[in-house]
Amino acid sequence: MILLKNADVYAPLYLGKKDLLIEGSKIKKIADNIEIGPLENLVEVVDMSGRALVPGLVDQHVHITGGGGESGPGSRVPESNLGDFIKSGVTTVLGMLGTDSISRSLENLYAKAKALNEDGITCYMLTGSYTFPSPTLTGSVERDIYLIDLCIGVKIAVSDHRSSNITSEELIRLATEARRGGMISGKAGLVTMHMGIGKKRLQPVLDAINESDVPIKVFVPTHINLRSPELLEDCIGFTELGGTIDFTAAFSPEDNEVEAEKIMKLLDRGVDASLITVSSDAFGSQPRFDDKGNCLGLTYSTPETLMQLLKALVSKGMLLEQALQFFTANPARIMGLEGVKGVVMEDADADLLALDKELNITHVIAKGKLAMKDEKIIMKSKFEL
Repeated sequence: MILLKNADVYAPLYLGKKDLLIEGSKIKKIADNIEIGPLENLVEVVDMSGRALVPGLVDQHVHITGGGGESGPGSRVPESNLGDFIKSGVTTVLGMLGTDSISRSLENLYAKAKALNEDGITCYMLTGSYTFPSPTLTGSVERDIYLIDLCIGVKIAVSDHRSSNITSEELIRLATEARRGGMISGKAGLVTMHMGIGKKRLQPVLDAINESDVPIKVFVPTHINLRSPELLEDCIGFTELGGTIDFTAAFSPEDNEVEAEKIMKLLDRGVDASLITVSSDAFGSQPRFDDKGNCLGLTYSTPETLMQLLKALVSKGMLLEQALQFFTANPARIMGLEGVKGVVMEDADADLLALDKELNITHVIAKGKLAMKDEKIIMKSKFEL
């Protein structure tokens, strides 16, 4: 067991100064003062004085096996490591494929997700990729969601020159499969949609919603802030219908200052804060194309960009408890993990971060185990020294 003393707890709503007892992988008790008495020898006590205790970050868009490939095999991005997530404060990950679903297979994705779970964090996956019909492990999206333990939905690309130019009718069929698979398996059954800079913008998605009975919560457009002002306007209308939009954190602290401004402007325009999430797109390539579609160069991001954007929001005057929801409770809800991940509450998973006054991560607890202590990573995978 682990006893955290004197923490300023954000659940993400601010709860005040509390003690917190962890037993196994769960938060056992939260109280003003917890005395352990005869159990003292069985409990590791960690003093959290002067620190904010917040939920572990939930990153719902990560290319855990590496993405890329737009400039040939040599441009494939390296895969992720456990330490990449621990130092970034990410304790729950949703892995998926990107442009390349040939050399980066669903079999490889599943194995990597299993490995990250064995290493000590929580990882799920999406079936599918940029292409349509979607590649699967069992023969259909619905069967993958039902039969593959870690699979909670499907990935597709929309309005992108690398996509299959999926029509609204095809998107309806895909979403119906995901919805049905999610219902019969008790999972989210979500459709994560990589949004490109194509001429149709969000229109195929809006058409699919208007022309079908699939609930809007199934559809999650991502990268919506890194494309065009017109796409962002489309997405404001999407939230007015009750849909959730996913921001992608930018690639540097300076760039994330700009993205923070975008989020705050959306809130000023009345967008419901519970309908905004933020993910990293980590280990997916970030190519630059000219107007003819030629790749001019590429790089890739890491999960560290999440904390950069969180800090930028707070530096601009947003309360920490409000900023946290975009990175914790909101994506947990989208993934079907409400009350389990992305929150600090009794019986929730013990995924926690301790932040100093500058919002630097000093401690990470993943599934009830210390992964970082006093800024030193102590949870490592088999091949990390």
